[in-house]
Amino acid sequence: MRISLLNIDASNQQTHMKKTTFICWIIFIATGLQNLSAQEVKGLNIQNPEVKRAQNIFVELGGQGLTFTANYDSRFSNRRDGLGGRAGIGYLSVDGDKITTVPLSLNYLLGKGNKFFEIGLGATYLSTSGNSEILFNENSSNVIGTMSFFYRVQPEDGGFSFRVGLSPVFNKDFFIPYYGGIGFGYSF
Repeated sequence: MRISLLNIDASNQQTHMKKTTFICWIIFIATGLQNLSAQEVKGLNIQNPEVKRAQNIFVELGGQGLTFTANYDSRFSNRRDGLGGRAGIGYLSVDGDKITTVPLSLNYLLGKGNKFFEIGLGATYLSTSGNSEILFNENSSNVIGTMSFFYRVQPEDGGFSFRVGLSPVFNKDFFIPYYGGIGFGYSF
C-alpha cells in the first residue's frame, strides 16, 4: 500500500513540475517578445516613443481611384514608413453619365525623413450609369485591379503632403501600364 501511495505522490510531483516549467517558459517567452517589440530588429536600437504612425488624408486625380477621389492612408504600425493601407471614394458626373469608384489597397513605403517611394497593390470598385453615349451608355459595375508606384512627400511633423506617380490598372480584359495620378493632402 505504501509503495502505491509513493507512486501517486511521485506522479503528482512530476505533473506539478511540468506545469511550473510550462508557466515559466510562457512568462520567459512573453517577456522576450515584449522586449523585441520595443526594439528595432535592424540595429536593436530602442525606438523613439514619440514616433507615431503616419496618417494622410488627400484628394487624388487619376491614380488608384481612377477619377477624382478623397482618400485616407495610414501605416499599420508606429512608423513613418513600412506597410500600410488606403481607402477612398470618388464620384464624377458628366452630361448624365455618372461614375462612382471605391479604391482599397495595401502599400509599402520605402524611405527616410519626409520622402518616400510607395509600392502598392489594390482593387477599385467601379460603378457606372449613364443615358448618353459620351462616356457610358449602360449601367454596370466592375472591380479593377490597381498598382501604385508613387513618389510621396510626407512631413514628419504633419502638414502638406504630395504624391505623384504611375498607377497601372488591369482586369481580365485589359492592362494599362502608364495610367498616372497626382494627389495633394494633409499628413498628421
